[in-house]
Amino acid sequence: MKNTPLTNKHIELGAKMAEFAGYNMPISYSGIKAEHAAVREGVGVFDVSHMGEFIVRGREAADLIQKVTSNNVKKLEIGDAQYSCLPNHEGGIVDDLLVYRLPEDMCAEGEQAFMLVVNASNIDKDWNWISEQNTFDAKMINISDQTALLAVQGPKAVDALQSLTDIDLKNMKYYTFEKGVFAGVENVLVSATGYTGSGGFELYVNVKDALKVWDAVFEAGADYGIQPIGLGARDTLRLEMGYCLYGNDIDDTTSPIEAGLGWITKTKKGDFNSVEIFKKQRKEGTERKLVGFEMLERGIPRHDYEIADAEGTIIGKVTSGTQAPSLGKAIGMGYVKTEFAKSDTEIFIQIRNKSIKAKVVKMPFYKG
Repeated sequence: MKNTPLTNKHIELGAKMAEFAGYNMPISYSGIKAEHAAVREGVGVFDVSHMGEFIVRGREAADLIQKVTSNNVKKLEIGDAQYSCLPNHEGGIVDDLLVYRLPEDMCAEGEQAFMLVVNASNIDKDWNWISEQNTFDAKMINISDQTALLAVQGPKAVDALQSLTDIDLKNMKYYTFEKGVFAGVENVLVSATGYTGSGGFELYVNVKDALKVWDAVFEAGADYGIQPIGLGARDTLRLEMGYCLYGNDIDDTTSPIEAGLGWITKTKKGDFNSVEIFKKQRKEGTERKLVGFEMLERGIPRHDYEIADAEGTIIGKVTSGTQAPSLGKAIGMGYVKTEFAKSDTEIFIQIRNKSIKAKVVKMPFYKG
């Protein structure tokens, strides 16, 4: 099991630790409910250094990324970030990822540079997948082991962090980033992104500087009640927003069209993996769709629980579910036959041999 540069810090803070994606990760500190509330109402810090980062640079770097991702990378200006996915050849998803258009100070004339941020469990899989298709003038560098990542999330994140940098955090637009000095450390990439729906930033730093930046963030955020947050609250926060988790809600067998990710699937941009499959699905529809639902009766939906109609016929399966701390009710996501995907449709979750009533609702569940 691997450690992040901050593993000893989490243990020192009394975190409940467990294996996640091959890493020894903090699941909770003070408790999921309290940590969840800290991010929704104040500011919290996640260690997500287990994520993978690849640099792709060269004269045809954009062409390679355009071929292997679903979104239109050629729309990105320097300083932009983009959510996307890596389709396979059968209409499924190899992974979802972020794409950053980097400054060109690290490139020769005529070259471009990008950073791809991928899920921890898929680092080797994604690297191999993209490498196999790299017939372009593009060089790939895996910087995952040299990169630490802190997510500072919540409505007080700007105030908590601004004293640490000259970067204008307040006016940084969503899904943009800047590189600069942060907490006295040079070349920190500060990104207005996150996985919580409560605003904030993600800080990409060299592994050797991770502890220094972590300590500086907590010192600067002390007046704002800053707290360390584990992966347990990360999951409840993202689920309240209807954000997909790879391996649960999307995988190699799910299409971005049926997963509600049509907005990152640009079928008019030109050739890319599975584009013809996605065009057909857009035109003809899909047999199933990913929906959000809330429980109308007592019960917590969990991954792989079956979903039935009023007659007891199985119509789908739960992919994610929890008791939502911000909402005070149980919610979930799952794939159902398309005819059951409309809002307010009554469905039944199969929990311990009982059919528990629920209804389909529009996501996000949490409106802020």
